[in-house]
Parts: sequence; structure tokens; C-alpha cells
Amino acid sequence: MVLTLNVAVLLAVIIYVRIRRRVQARSRADQWLTVAIVMVFGVLIAPTDFGQGVLNAVGQVAQGISQAGTNP
Repeated sequence: MVLTLNVAVLLAVIIYVRIRRRVQARSRADQWLTVAIVMVFGVLIAPTDFGQGVLNAVGQVAQGISQAGTNP
């Protein structure tokens, strides 16, 4: 678990640095690399308590939106 959190923190820093770069300077391959890094970050953080909390929060928001759309 400790190794997973350390790698997740490292990937979070890499994502932050990559997102802060100018959009015009990115190639398609660079964008795909960012997407891949974000996907790996999501897989690493999912089994943690923080990841489960995010999943629950997003689930509640999605459920609230779907209920608001079905109730006139």
C-alpha cells in the first residue's frame, strides 16, 4: 500500500506538470501519453480510501443528476 501511494503521488506531480504546459505546444502523441498517465494514476488510486471516497462522491452526484432528469 505504501508503494502504491508513493507512485500515485509521483504520477500526480507528473500530471500536474504536464497539464500546466501550453496546449498549443502539444502533439497528438503527447496528449495520448498524458491520457495514459492519468489512466494509470486512476488505477493506482482506486483501491485506496481516497479513491473509494471519490468513487462514492461521483456516484452520488451521478445518481442525483439522473434522478433530477427523471423527475419533472
